[in-house]
Amino acid sequence: MSVLVFTDSLNKEITKSSFEAVVYGAKVASDIGTSCIAVSYGDVTESSLSALGKYGALKVLHDTSIASGDIQNLHLLVKQACEKESSKVVVFGLDFTGKSVAPMAAAALKAGYISGAIDYPSSYQPITVKKNVFSGKAFANVQINTPVGVVAVLPNSVKITTTDASASIELFKATLPGSKIKTLETKLKGGEGVTLTEAEIVVSAGRGMKGPENWGDVEELAILLGAATACSRPVADIGWRPHHEHVGQTGVAIRPNLYIAIGISGAIQHLAGVNGSKIIVVINKDPEAPFFKAADYGIVGDAFDVLPKLVEAVRKLKAA
Repeated sequence: MSVLVFTDSLNKEITKSSFEAVVYGAKVASDIGTSCIAVSYGDVTESSLSALGKYGALKVLHDTSIASGDIQNLHLLVKQACEKESSKVVVFGLDFTGKSVAPMAAAALKAGYISGAIDYPSSYQPITVKKNVFSGKAFANVQINTPVGVVAVLPNSVKITTTDASASIELFKATLPGSKIKTLETKLKGGEGVTLTEAEIVVSAGRGMKGPENWGDVEELAILLGAATACSRPVADIGWRPHHEHVGQTGVAIRPNLYIAIGISGAIQHLAGVNGSKIIVVINKDPEAPFFKAADYGIVGDAFDVLPKLVEAVRKLKAA
């Protein structure tokens, strides 16, 4: 018996959301008195695979034959690894790959599936996990009553802890049909910056910036803070910013430790995608903007006055 954790990679390195999933899986394994096994695929550096031991994985099953984006074969890889290790719990990070593979793996395993866990299980008989419902307006404690359970963990929901351990690497070759998907190239959308779904700090802006030519201070603040940049839906729709930066109910849902919203009124659809943020800071010249009701900190003022001062303050702080 074991806890199996699916891990993903980007540019040959294991992703942050996968490290969080391994930490989650290791805690579950400890609670039920078993070990945490990771499963990985594709072209990943040996050092990155071995480093999964720091996060709690005893060993890594690694299949080198599956390419990124091959969802059909990835869910079969998870199914066969689960059967090999007699896993009772399978954990995913709820990133782009996890959202696709986890439900398919759950169906293949005839397993109960909880998507978007925000805490460790409160019970194991049956497995009971807390998650957001109604666009983050409420919580639900969801039970899994099948022999195998699949849990997908929201990014930034668990604190990452490490040890000095390293994981052993075991080559694993799943029995797979011929792939119908051919990956020609894998690139990080938007360049080599911080991935939005994994960012601990996000700097976001809306129509209050009045045009794409005014995004310089937004981008500079993000660079200074080591943050990802984001935007509201109207900004993406009118072409000021790329669509992959759109956060909200109809865009990317995020849970950073710090979310800075500049010139965004705070429509309910936007709030639904960011209300899992640990701390929300709002800058808006309208004191009646709905976003202030959800904010931990608010600055009433024109973004073109406030933002340069904020950038300068952060620059001085980093220089000191």
